[in-house]
Amino acid sequence: MTGSPYAAALTLAVGSVLVCAITVLWVTSTRSVIRVVAIQGVALGLVAMILGIHLRDAGLIGAATVVLLVKGAAIPLLLGKASGTGTVHSRESRPIVNVPASLVASVFLIVLAFAAFRDVARFVGTTAGALVPVGVATLLIGFFALATRQRPLFQMAGLLMVDNGTALVAFLCTAGVPFLVEVGVSLDVLLGVTVLMVLTMRLRTEFGDVDLDELRELHD
Repeated sequence: MTGSPYAAALTLAVGSVLVCAITVLWVTSTRSVIRVVAIQGVALGLVAMILGIHLRDAGLIGAATVVLLVKGAAIPLLLGKASGTGTVHSRESRPIVNVPASLVASVFLIVLAFAAFRDVARFVGTTAGALVPVGVATLLIGFFALATRQRPLFQMAGLLMVDNGTALVAFLCTAGVPFLVEVGVSLDVLLGVTVLMVLTMRLRTEFGDVDLDELRELHD
């Protein structure tokens, strides 16, 4: 995979990661968020796979496989179990920042990322390096989701976007991180999501809902 097909495939995969991040701010259904998180995990794995095939790097291909399994399959499955999507409480009804304003903010964050990391992209000087601002934008949108969403599932999605954005920058800047490092990070994220899933399910059992506003009312 060389030349234009490589660049086109890489750009499509990287762009898909960013589109998924924006979509998380747009959708309000927990079921939809889980699907978007899964698609983003697959897109990130494909980025690593495309780079690995292009560079003939077995370690990078192995890391891509781990990302596909953990972030494209295992974590979405755990989020599905934590969300209780069969219940009536399956939507984010009152985010701190509403959907239209969130989408406007995402545009601002994308512009900020491209403006701030334009020189970094030029310094890397590769097709992959030119896409580094996309990874930064994904990370920033993840932080925004963490700060503005009320339901734990959406906050977990924001946390995953932060991790995916960081991994994307690493893949694009350095043509990947060592295989063992990527395995360790992916397993750490999986462990973190598992702990949050257990806590969320316990809160639902005790209080019947996990909306932060409702829990604050219980405290008051």
